[in-house]
Amino acid sequence: MMRKSSFSHQPSFGTDRMVSTMAASSLRVGMTTVTWTGRISAMLSGRATGGPALNDANTCPESVRLKGGGLSAKRRVAMHIAMLSAEYPPRWGGMGSTVYHLSTALAAKGHRVTVITRSGGGGQPPRIEGVEVLTVGWVPIPMAFTRSYGRSAMRALKRLHARAPVDIVHLHCPMISWSAGQFARCRDNVAPVVSSLHGSWLGERDGLVAASEQREAAVWANPNDLAILLTAKHYAGYERAAINGSNVCVSNSLATKRDFESRYSPPPDWDCEVVHWGVDTSMFFPLHRDDEDAMSRHAAIRQRFGAQSSDSTLLLAVGRLAARKGHGSLLKAFAKVRVSAPAARLVIVGRGHLRSRLESQARKLGIGDAVTIESGMPFEELAALFRSADLVVYPSYYEGQGLIPLEAMASGTPVVTVDHGPLPEMVDDSVGGLFTMGDADSMADAILTEMSDRATMLEKGEAGRRRVLDRFTYDYDAERFIGIYERASGS
Repeated sequence: MMRKSSFSHQPSFGTDRMVSTMAASSLRVGMTTVTWTGRISAMLSGRATGGPALNDANTCPESVRLKGGGLSAKRRVAMHIAMLSAEYPPRWGGMGSTVYHLSTALAAKGHRVTVITRSGGGGQPPRIEGVEVLTVGWVPIPMAFTRSYGRSAMRALKRLHARAPVDIVHLHCPMISWSAGQFARCRDNVAPVVSSLHGSWLGERDGLVAASEQREAAVWANPNDLAILLTAKHYAGYERAAINGSNVCVSNSLATKRDFESRYSPPPDWDCEVVHWGVDTSMFFPLHRDDEDAMSRHAAIRQRFGAQSSDSTLLLAVGRLAARKGHGSLLKAFAKVRVSAPAARLVIVGRGHLRSRLESQARKLGIGDAVTIESGMPFEELAALFRSADLVVYPSYYEGQGLIPLEAMASGTPVVTVDHGPLPEMVDDSVGGLFTMGDADSMADAILTEMSDRATMLEKGEAGRRRVLDRFTYDYDAERFIGIYERASGS
């Protein structure tokens, strides 16, 4: 699914540790090298100047304080960050969206970002001040592309470093596969490495197996999914190399971090921090019910999908049309929902090879007239649909994090999703509901529970928006990553 952006338990992020690790790092900016010495730590504690500590919330000038203490971005040294991601616009996707928004936020804070991504994608990348995009060749073979892209990216990184020294190399795994030797050469000859763990190939494989067990349509018909089944164990070796070869790893959820810990048994001193990706809160925002134009568009959207009557409920599911996303189970659940709520309508938005199979399944279940499947939708139109839906359903069998629930919450729309993996880190009964993964009866019950009280759905939508603004924004992510980059530079 192409997207511009895409807690019952909320892990503690801890305190910002970047200050203490800046003391011994050398950060290159353009062709200038700025050396940090123990004087920085001394200044922070007040020893060097005989004055107050710079991170003292009571005495430090406002211009150099961060929320929670520490140095603000105004006094930080600008870094040159090489961002290596197999997805970047015009390849949006989940990873492409997060890398685009993180790069934009970092550039807005005065840092230089160079993205090294795959060539192709059917268009040109957006032009962002402070962000340069380099494209490299790759071999379009399922799974194997991660190695060919990884080699090409390494060559481009070396050329980049020769003309504009790089301070941090940020890899986005698992769609780039580097060997232990490549990680070592990058650390020794270019810059410290931060690896974002967006998920694992073994987790993807297990999600596909779970989908197969629940009789999702055509699980192994997709060449990419078949390649994951057959080669995930081999490519897991490169994930192990990322764990052992990175200065810092960053997991997009506590569930992903625990998944890597259980599969790979990292060393006791493994430095891995959890930073959930945010979403674009300027694109995904609640319906303005006091705006005549907004309400007119809202009414048109609901009429388009047959949900214009006062007793209609419009359900929305967004995600790639692939077995792992659980749309087959959703159709089974929706058939049960329709028994109690015959005016309910379901819209599924996503690209993929399963559209005709899902439409056939809907007809066989007797709900074909109430289900619409859209292969693609412009960003603004999709965002408006998020606002106009009454409830978003997310039945995925595996996610490293999952951005769709956050996009729904940012839009002021409640969410029901699986009680598995990272989803309960974002969604609980205050913003929606949870159901048993792959269980159509449990999913139907969760949907009907939410539908039973429209006033409560509105309250949950408002609570979801507040949660996103508090915990899941790209500005917050950028601040977290700046601290992580500075810590990696001092390691």
